[in-house]
Amino acid sequence: MARRAGLTADRLVRAGVELADEIGFERVTLSELARRFDVKVASLYSHLRNSQDLKTRIALACLEELADRAADALAGRSGKDALRAYADALRDYARQHPGRYAATRFPLDTATALASAGVRHARMTRAILRGYDLAEPEETHAVRMLGSVFHGYVSLEGTGGFSHSPPDSQTSWERIVDALDALLRTWPAG
Repeated sequence: MARRAGLTADRLVRAGVELADEIGFERVTLSELARRFDVKVASLYSHLRNSQDLKTRIALACLEELADRAADALAGRSGKDALRAYADALRDYARQHPGRYAATRFPLDTATALASAGVRHARMTRAILRGYDLAEPEETHAVRMLGSVFHGYVSLEGTGGFSHSPPDSQTSWERIVDALDALLRTWPAG
Protein backbone atom coordinates (compact mmCIF):
# COMPACT_ATOMS: atom_id res chain seq x y z
CA MET A 1 0.00 0.00 0.00
CA ALA A 2 1.42 3.37 -0.95
CA ARG A 3 1.86 5.75 1.96
CA ARG A 4 0.70 9.33 1.60
CA ALA A 5 3.72 11.62 1.56
CA GLY A 6 4.39 13.19 4.93
CA LEU A 7 2.09 10.98 6.98
CA THR A 8 3.78 9.25 9.88
CA ALA A 9 2.46 7.75 13.08
CA ASP A 10 4.09 10.57 15.04
CA ARG A 11 2.55 13.25 12.85
CA LEU A 12 -0.88 11.62 13.13
CA VAL A 13 -0.61 11.34 16.91
CA ARG A 14 0.49 14.98 17.21
CA ALA A 15 -2.55 15.99 15.14
CA GLY A 16 -4.71 13.77 17.36
CA VAL A 17 -3.37 15.56 20.44
CA GLU A 18 -4.32 18.91 18.89
CA LEU A 19 -7.74 17.57 17.90
CA ALA A 20 -8.34 16.46 21.48
CA ASP A 21 -8.19 20.08 22.61
CA GLU A 22 -10.20 21.34 19.65
CA ILE A 23 -13.12 18.88 19.67
CA GLY A 24 -12.68 16.87 22.87
CA PHE A 25 -10.71 13.69 23.36
CA GLU A 26 -13.83 11.51 23.31
CA ARG A 27 -14.59 12.73 19.76
CA VAL A 28 -11.14 12.02 18.31
CA THR A 29 -11.50 9.21 15.78
CA LEU A 30 -9.67 7.93 12.76
CA SER A 31 -12.39 9.54 10.64
CA GLU A 32 -11.78 12.96 12.23
CA LEU A 33 -8.05 12.53 11.77
CA ALA A 34 -8.48 11.54 8.12
CA ARG A 35 -10.57 14.67 7.55
CA ARG A 36 -7.80 16.77 9.09
CA PHE A 37 -5.32 15.43 6.51
CA ASP A 38 -7.84 15.19 3.67
CA VAL A 39 -7.20 11.49 3.21
CA LYS A 40 -9.30 8.36 3.35
CA VAL A 41 -9.45 6.52 6.67
CA ALA A 42 -7.94 3.46 5.01
CA SER A 43 -4.72 5.39 4.37
CA LEU A 44 -4.23 5.77 8.15
CA TYR A 45 -4.12 2.02 8.74
CA SER A 46 -0.53 1.80 7.54
CA HIS A 47 0.38 4.01 10.52
CA LEU A 48 -2.23 3.17 13.17
CA ARG A 49 -4.00 -0.13 13.92
CA ASN A 50 -7.37 1.34 14.91
CA SER A 51 -9.05 4.05 16.99
CA GLN A 52 -7.97 2.33 20.23
CA ASP A 53 -4.34 2.49 19.06
CA LEU A 54 -4.77 6.18 18.19
CA LYS A 55 -6.31 7.02 21.56
CA THR A 56 -3.66 5.03 23.42
CA ARG A 57 -0.88 6.87 21.58
CA ILE A 58 -2.52 10.23 22.28
CA ALA A 59 -2.85 9.30 25.96
CA LEU A 60 0.82 8.34 26.12
CA ALA A 61 1.89 11.59 24.47
CA CYS A 62 -0.23 13.65 26.84
CA LEU A 63 0.98 11.77 29.93
CA GLU A 64 4.53 12.52 28.83
CA GLU A 65 3.76 16.18 28.19
CA LEU A 66 2.10 16.56 31.60
CA ALA A 67 4.96 14.72 33.34
CA ASP A 68 7.46 17.12 31.76
CA ARG A 69 5.46 20.12 32.99
CA ALA A 70 5.09 18.68 36.47
CA ALA A 71 8.81 17.85 36.68
CA ASP A 72 9.67 21.42 35.67
CA ALA A 73 7.30 22.77 38.32
CA LEU A 74 8.76 20.51 41.02
CA ALA A 75 12.41 21.25 40.34
CA GLY A 76 14.10 22.47 43.53
CA ARG A 77 10.96 22.31 45.66
CA SER A 78 10.03 20.23 48.68
CA GLY A 79 7.28 19.85 51.27
CA LYS A 80 4.20 22.01 50.88
CA ASP A 81 5.87 24.04 48.12
CA ALA A 82 6.35 20.86 46.07
CA LEU A 83 2.81 19.68 46.81
CA ARG A 84 1.36 22.98 45.59
CA ALA A 85 3.62 23.10 42.52
CA TYR A 86 2.61 19.60 41.44
CA ALA A 87 -1.08 20.24 42.09
CA ASP A 88 -0.98 23.55 40.22
CA ALA A 89 0.88 22.01 37.26
CA LEU A 90 -1.81 19.36 36.90
CA ARG A 91 -4.66 21.84 37.28
CA ASP A 92 -3.10 24.38 34.91
CA TYR A 93 -2.59 21.68 32.28
CA ALA A 94 -6.23 20.61 32.58
CA ARG A 95 -7.44 24.19 32.25
CA GLN A 96 -5.18 25.01 29.29
CA HIS A 97 -5.64 21.68 27.53
CA PRO A 98 -8.93 20.04 28.55
CA GLY A 99 -8.84 17.49 25.73
CA ARG A 100 -5.26 16.52 26.44
CA TYR A 101 -6.01 16.27 30.13
CA ALA A 102 -8.93 13.95 29.34
CA ALA A 103 -6.50 11.83 27.32
CA THR A 104 -4.29 11.40 30.41
CA ARG A 105 -7.25 9.70 32.10
CA PHE A 106 -7.73 7.17 29.25
CA PRO A 107 -7.57 3.59 30.58
CA LEU A 108 -4.40 1.77 29.52
CA ASP A 109 -3.69 -1.93 29.75
CA THR A 110 -1.24 -2.87 32.51
CA ALA A 111 1.82 -3.34 30.30
CA THR A 112 1.26 -0.04 28.49
CA ALA A 113 0.60 1.81 31.75
CA LEU A 114 3.79 0.44 33.31
CA ALA A 115 5.80 1.65 30.30
CA SER A 116 4.13 5.09 30.24
CA ALA A 117 4.90 8.43 31.85
CA GLY A 118 2.23 7.52 34.39
CA VAL A 119 5.09 5.86 36.26
CA ARG A 120 6.90 9.23 36.31
CA HIS A 121 3.80 10.83 37.84
CA ALA A 122 3.75 8.22 40.60
CA ARG A 123 7.47 8.73 41.24
CA MET A 124 7.03 12.48 41.44
CA THR A 125 4.18 12.08 43.89
CA ARG A 126 6.30 9.71 45.99
CA ALA A 127 9.16 12.22 45.87
CA ILE A 128 6.81 14.89 47.24
CA LEU A 129 5.75 12.51 50.00
CA ARG A 130 9.34 11.90 51.11
CA GLY A 131 9.10 15.37 52.63
CA TYR A 132 6.32 14.05 54.86
CA ASP A 133 8.24 10.96 56.04
CA LEU A 134 5.58 8.35 55.25
CA ALA A 135 6.55 4.68 55.19
CA GLU A 136 4.86 1.96 53.15
CA PRO A 137 2.03 1.11 52.89
CA GLU A 138 0.97 4.57 54.08
CA GLU A 139 2.86 6.24 51.24
CA THR A 140 0.82 4.28 48.69
CA HIS A 141 -2.40 5.30 50.45
CA ALA A 142 -1.27 8.93 50.32
CA VAL A 143 -0.37 8.69 46.60
CA ARG A 144 -3.86 7.38 45.89
CA MET A 145 -5.49 10.06 48.02
CA LEU A 146 -3.60 12.88 46.30
CA GLY A 147 -4.44 11.50 42.86
CA SER A 148 -8.09 11.18 43.81
CA VAL A 149 -8.34 14.69 45.20
CA PHE A 150 -6.39 16.42 42.42
CA HIS A 151 -8.03 14.59 39.54
CA GLY A 152 -11.47 14.70 41.13
CA TYR A 153 -11.28 18.44 41.73
CA VAL A 154 -9.92 19.16 38.26
CA SER A 155 -12.62 17.03 36.65
CA LEU A 156 -15.43 18.67 38.60
CA GLU A 157 -14.04 22.14 37.97
CA GLY A 158 -13.67 21.37 34.26
CA THR A 159 -17.36 20.56 33.96
CA GLY A 160 -18.41 23.75 35.77
CA GLY A 161 -19.13 22.01 39.06
CA PHE A 162 -17.85 24.91 41.17
CA SER A 163 -19.03 27.84 39.09
CA HIS A 164 -22.46 28.24 40.64
CA SER A 165 -21.65 29.38 44.15
CA PRO A 166 -19.07 31.29 46.15
CA PRO A 167 -16.31 31.12 47.14
CA ASP A 168 -14.43 30.99 43.85
CA SER A 169 -12.76 27.73 42.90
CA GLN A 170 -9.23 29.18 43.25
CA THR A 171 -9.84 29.90 46.94
CA SER A 172 -11.16 26.38 47.46
CA TRP A 173 -8.18 24.92 45.59
CA GLU A 174 -5.73 26.76 47.83
CA ARG A 175 -7.59 25.65 50.98
CA ILE A 176 -7.62 22.04 49.78
CA VAL A 177 -3.86 22.03 49.14
CA ASP A 178 -3.33 23.58 52.60
CA ALA A 179 -5.55 20.90 54.15
CA LEU A 180 -3.71 18.12 52.28
CA ASP A 181 -0.40 19.47 53.57
CA ALA A 182 -1.73 19.49 57.15
CA LEU A 183 -3.09 15.97 56.74
CA LEU A 184 0.17 14.65 55.33
CA ARG A 185 2.15 16.22 58.20
CA THR A 186 -0.10 14.43 60.73
CA TRP A 187 -0.81 11.22 58.77
CA PRO A 188 -2.15 8.55 61.12
CA ALA A 189 0.05 5.54 61.77
CA GLY A 190 -1.13 2.40 60.00
